[in-house]
Amino acid sequence: MSISDLFDSGFKKRNEDHFAAIVRVAMDDGIISSDEKAFLDRLARNLDVSESSYKTILKDYQSHPINPPISYDHRLERLYDLVRMVHVDQIHGDSEHKLLNKIGVGLGFHAVNVKYIVDKALTLVSNGVDLETFIHEIKHMNQ
Repeated sequence: MSISDLFDSGFKKRNEDHFAAIVRVAMDDGIISSDEKAFLDRLARNLDVSESSYKTILKDYQSHPINPPISYDHRLERLYDLVRMVHVDQIHGDSEHKLLNKIGVGLGFHAVNVKYIVDKALTLVSNGVDLETFIHEIKHMNQ
C-alpha cells in the first residue's frame, strides 16, 4: 500500500466518521425527517461517502465515534462547510435552523449560544463571505 493510499483511506474514514456524527445528531429525536434525509443524501455525496457505507452508517450510526473538532477554528470550518451546503441546497425556514442548531451542538458549540452562532453563520454565508472572514466574524461577534 502506498502513502497516498493511506492518506486517501484516512481522509475517507474521517469523512465517514463526520457523516456518521451528523446522522447521530439527526437521530437524536429518534427519526430522520424528510428534510434531514434529503440533506444527509446530499452531504453523503459531498463527502464522497459510498452507497454501501451510507447504508451501513444509517443502519448502525452509533458504531462510529463522535469526534467533534477539538480546536475552535476547526469547529468553525466544519460549521462553515455545513452552512454553505445548507445554503446552496436552499433549505430554508424552521427546518434549516433546527437542523443546523442540532449539528452545531454536535460540533461542540454550547447549546446556549448555538442559535446565535447559527444565525450569524447563515447571514455570513448568504452574504458570500470566505472562510477567513467567516472565522473572524464569528470569533468577534461578541466583542
